Amino acid sequence: MKHHCSIKHDIFKEFLAEFLGTFVLVLFGCGSVAQTVLSRNTLGEPLTIHLGFTTGLMMGVYVAGGVSGGHLNPAVSLAMVILGKLKIWKFPIYVLAQFLGAFAGAAGVFGLYYDAFMEFTSGILSVTGINATAHIFASYPGRHLSILGGFMDQVIGTAMLVLCILAITDDKNIGAPKGMEPLAVGLIILGISVSMGMNCGYPLNPARDLGPRLFTAMAGWGMEVFSTADYWWWIPVAAPLIGGITGAVVYFLLIELHHSDPDKAQQNAEEDEDDDDDEDSSLKDKYEMIHMG
Repeated sequence: MKHHCSIKHDIFKEFLAEFLGTFVLVLFGCGSVAQTVLSRNTLGEPLTIHLGFTTGLMMGVYVAGGVSGGHLNPAVSLAMVILGKLKIWKFPIYVLAQFLGAFAGAAGVFGLYYDAFMEFTSGILSVTGINATAHIFASYPGRHLSILGGFMDQVIGTAMLVLCILAITDDKNIGAPKGMEPLAVGLIILGISVSMGMNCGYPLNPARDLGPRLFTAMAGWGMEVFSTADYWWWIPVAAPLIGGITGAVVYFLLIELHHSDPDKAQQNAEEDEDDDDDEDSSLKDKYEMIHMG
């Protein structure tokens, strides 16, 4: 079966890895929100949601990391393109895989809790109101939040996510022990969730937000998922992309640009050693000439 069914081209392997990794992220993350909301907070609370997304991201990176790098996020993929760590022609393929994985993850959560959704909503799927459930799948702003405030929230949060990911995966920095990188990446999300989650949650990921939002539009919540809150939907799509670029540029300019080159340092050391040998040889020749004289 492996001989006949295994995929040979790397890009297809990476597509499947990004799809499945993002599916895992959304299934765990949105699943934790669904359990909390549909149980009316009897089987969950904000901390369990944070842990759900932390675990989802960590496991998603473990699933995909060895094949595609485990981006699971168009903002991360775009940052890697900017830094030259991902070929630009692969970017749309990664984004498509991430979007489809997030869409499938949302469908998985809805199927898993379908009966609970029907009981909670009496069959009426709404975006706003006391029995609203659309926020299980996608982000919606708090009442206090302006459009500009929400945009900056997503830029700053995603910039911190990408900056810390680059630090973890930087071989010339402290980094994380081999095989522990997904755990460290999960801890980034945990840190962001407990410190920057008040305004609109912490989507920080265009695919993770837009994929499930499109699913809700098709599954019964309607187009209100796009029009509500002054057409909020584009904020968690556009702002994380800018945040990803910002985080990548900041890390590169302040940290990565200033790493010493080990090969160049070794070459300089060898040149210094050769110069010392030449100097010693010259002194020895002078000494012998004086002694003979």
